Amino acid sequence: MARPDWDPQHLPDMRGRTYLVTGSNAGLGYFAVEQLAATGAEVIMTARNPNRLSAARAAVLRKVPDARLESLIIDTSNLGSVRAAAATVRGRGRLDGVLLNAGIVHAPKERQQTPDGNELVFATNALGHYALAGELLTSLAGWSGRMVWLGSMSTAISPYDPVDPQLRKNYTAWRAYVQSKVATSVLGFEADRRLRAAGVHVWSIVAHPGYSTSGRTADVEGVNEPTRSTRVGGALQAAFSQSKERGAWPLVRALVDPTVVGGDFVGPRFGARGEPRITTPARIVRSPEIAERIWSACEDATRLLWPFEKAAKVKRR
Repeated sequence: MARPDWDPQHLPDMRGRTYLVTGSNAGLGYFAVEQLAATGAEVIMTARNPNRLSAARAAVLRKVPDARLESLIIDTSNLGSVRAAAATVRGRGRLDGVLLNAGIVHAPKERQQTPDGNELVFATNALGHYALAGELLTSLAGWSGRMVWLGSMSTAISPYDPVDPQLRKNYTAWRAYVQSKVATSVLGFEADRRLRAAGVHVWSIVAHPGYSTSGRTADVEGVNEPTRSTRVGGALQAAFSQSKERGAWPLVRALVDPTVVGGDFVGPRFGARGEPRITTPARIVRSPEIAERIWSACEDATRLLWPFEKAAKVKRR
């Protein structure tokens, strides 16, 4: 069980370890990178926009001048981009963990489709990360690594059962977002079950940031520059929200705390805010029936079967 005295502001020394973070250019992903870099770990920063990724990298270096950073373009909505990036990562060597953070929060009002033929929000938030984690499984297995999936409070507030994960019917922006987060959390827990069953030495963990807003987050040039009205809104929500710096705490803890294990769900102590703790996920994301359905849908959409047998035979370093 994870120890209750974990201090997110005084993290352990992680020199010699390497982590990959998707969606590193802003929000939770940026602050997770900043926190990991301060531990001495090497961080592979990824995003789909090279200019924003460059700005985020510069911001991390202003905060942590000796940060060990690499930059890599990954568009999780594009399966070709995911495969190409994964091949690069596999060729570079050590990989201790992957934070599957990138995603669309404010979904488009009308349904949009990717060039691969998938609904945009589901593709970005869930399918791309399913594919990336599968492509990097053998690399993670070599270092007894872990994958951390980004959950959300929304799965308890509006628990839409993703019977139609591609939302070919009854699309709404909110439903697209919540269904994608249900799917992402389901994948995280189901991945852990399948990894254990196959004897693969990789942890799969789900973490959520609570209610983390830009209006309560520090100004970071090129990364977080909220308007005056956003700041006012953040102040009005202070009693039940937190900054994105703090929202990244559960994600980083899930990635580096050795007492957090596969199948755990890490989130803020008080649900929407607070120090990171092991918490209880919504019932819907633990459903075996939904897990089987979502996993099968991801296999079909990505044409990727995770190499469990191969990963189980990888020699650990």
